[in-house]
Amino acid sequence: MNAAGPRPPLSEVRWLDYLSERPELIAAAAAGGNAPAEQAALRKDHPPEAVAAALTLAELRLKAAEKFTLGDRLWCDRVRLEQATGEAVARHKARRFAERGEGHGGPVLDLCGGLGGDAIALAEFFPVLTVDRDEAAGWMATQNAALYGVADRVTARTASAEDADFAGALVHLDPDRRPGGERGAKRREKRLEDYAPDLSFMQTLAATAAGGAIKVSPASNWGGKFPDCEIELISHGGECREATVWFGALADPGVHRATVLEGDRTHTLAADPFDAIPNVGPIGEYLYDPDPSIVRAGLVDELCARSGLHRLDDAEEYLTGPRVETPFAAAFRALAVCPNNARRYRAAVGETGAGDVEVKCRHLPTNAAAVRRKLPLTPGGPRRTLIFAKLEGKASAVVCERV
Repeated sequence: MNAAGPRPPLSEVRWLDYLSERPELIAAAAAGGNAPAEQAALRKDHPPEAVAAALTLAELRLKAAEKFTLGDRLWCDRVRLEQATGEAVARHKARRFAERGEGHGGPVLDLCGGLGGDAIALAEFFPVLTVDRDEAAGWMATQNAALYGVADRVTARTASAEDADFAGALVHLDPDRRPGGERGAKRREKRLEDYAPDLSFMQTLAATAAGGAIKVSPASNWGGKFPDCEIELISHGGECREATVWFGALADPGVHRATVLEGDRTHTLAADPFDAIPNVGPIGEYLYDPDPSIVRAGLVDELCARSGLHRLDDAEEYLTGPRVETPFAAAFRALAVCPNNARRYRAAVGETGAGDVEVKCRHLPTNAAAVRRKLPLTPGGPRRTLIFAKLEGKASAVVCERV
């Protein structure tokens, strides 16, 4: 709860109960409740808090459909939806629990369970006890479990993660990334020390439980914090969605893993990030932009070693070499290479007859929108990519076509 003000209606069980008993109110909100006249009409028959909750829920369910196949019926509030694990990632993690936790007798503990995204995926294989300090979270988790047909396998308890008895258990933890654990706060913390529960709790959990996973932001300072664990960076839809700290029976200790979820396929690359030796060389026929999971896991050089590619520069993650097939990097055919000089790269783009250009860079300061506005484009021409990068120490621009 945000200490600065009252709880939003969707964070109170009484208003969730009110909506669940009156689905026609949610339907009316979804059908046109944003119009002032419609809202006024709804308030004649329902408390303003209930109308506000219905309007918010209808809006959030449109967004939930991006993460959940049944998102149009999901129970959620804004913060829990933002922090919820999407179905594809949750199912990927649940399969690891099933594969390595086979024979586990008790329920899996889902600490800081939120709206139940991970609990629902885990319930395909285990009974699950989801624990959250907020009663509304447990309400949502059980309702959403019923929505997905696993109500008999998910139990909710209102308690703090710190009070849970996890000795010898399989555990999933999704700590709150809001400052001080305040649910109403807008800014997400990147330091694990500022999560709730904090880093010391996570380390105790990893050392005490039989095995499990801790979900943290891929942008957080997880490096070096879990030396006896495995760190998996999970990518879906072109974005690195989370860093998962695997521990105990579910981990390959000391390994960093990059995983790309692509439809029904799972591509994974695992290694000690310090084993591979950086290899830098001249630009080849193709450039490769590694998946963000590869970059964040520190496995760029490992990818080079396995694919035969090399870096453009020791300060760049862009790779180059001949045409290779890899799910871990997007391929671009190099059409023209020139210095990072506006006159030169504009002329090079113009010579390709580009009708549209995407601008990419990693470390060279670049205002992509400003660059695009001044490029000479040919109406109806092909789409090109302009990549700004260092080539063996020199700032350069490469005009490419995406493969």
